[in-house]
Amino acid sequence: MAEPSATPVTNGMSIDVEDYYQVQALSSVYGPDDWEGCESRVERNTDRILEVFASEGVKGTFFTLGWIAERHPDMVRRIVAGGHELASHGYRHARVDSQTQAEFREDVRKTRRILEDIGGTAVRGYRAATFSVGAHTPWAWTILEEEGYAYSSSVYPVKRDNYGMPDAPRRPYRPDGAQALIEIPISTARVAGRNLPVGGGGYFRFLPYFLSRAGIARVNAEDRAPAVFYLHPWEVDPEQPVAQGLPLKSRFRHYVNLSRTESRLRRLARDFRWDRMDRAFGLDGAAVRLHPPATQAAQ
Repeated sequence: MAEPSATPVTNGMSIDVEDYYQVQALSSVYGPDDWEGCESRVERNTDRILEVFASEGVKGTFFTLGWIAERHPDMVRRIVAGGHELASHGYRHARVDSQTQAEFREDVRKTRRILEDIGGTAVRGYRAATFSVGAHTPWAWTILEEEGYAYSSSVYPVKRDNYGMPDAPRRPYRPDGAQALIEIPISTARVAGRNLPVGGGGYFRFLPYFLSRAGIARVNAEDRAPAVFYLHPWEVDPEQPVAQGLPLKSRFRHYVNLSRTESRLRRLARDFRWDRMDRAFGLDGAAVRLHPPATQAAQ
């Protein structure tokens, strides 16, 4: 595929701050009513990621659940104190397409208020649970903009069983109906007419590291654009409780290669240049390079 450029692009590093029991793949075992009784591991795991970032000179964006922020306010303050961007992941990790428009508005408004009150900083970014914003929820971008958000990073231009918008643009774009809000998709590499996932998450654990490295390098070199990478705190925690009664596919998706993720993240931090989403994509004042309107096919 490609090797990192001699003149590196600054990519967007992001962490979705949720605990292991809030993951969509484990929802059949851990319902919201069970969360309070589960062992919480999100703070120690987020601190491990903060330590990696500090030692490797990386700044990132932490898309944080409001429910988590209320229970771990000191962790939120450490994120901000480390120079990272604080952003919203919604309140309880509810899919956008499971909410009414009124419920979604209340969710993003409440979460932004919680994060800003605890973190003492403006919250301008949003990421939907399970990448559940798309053509079926066009109203979500309008509501986000009306509620004061500057950007969303909620679309993954791939086809998968429980999420994905394969025909979406692969670079930042302004969704139909938005006046200023920008959608920044998770990164894919265009190979043989298909979008291949290179933006992290489970694929970062499933596949050999060199494929993630080559895919991000391809985005930088051939698209001449920053990549978006994401990870969860629970993905650096091989000692987390193992849920019983999961389907084989869900068990594989959640637990495979957890023991390798932290070392891979450290390699990734060294192989590329990283920064917060707002700075990597020019949302701190510089111009954002936009893809043509969302109604056009992915390029």
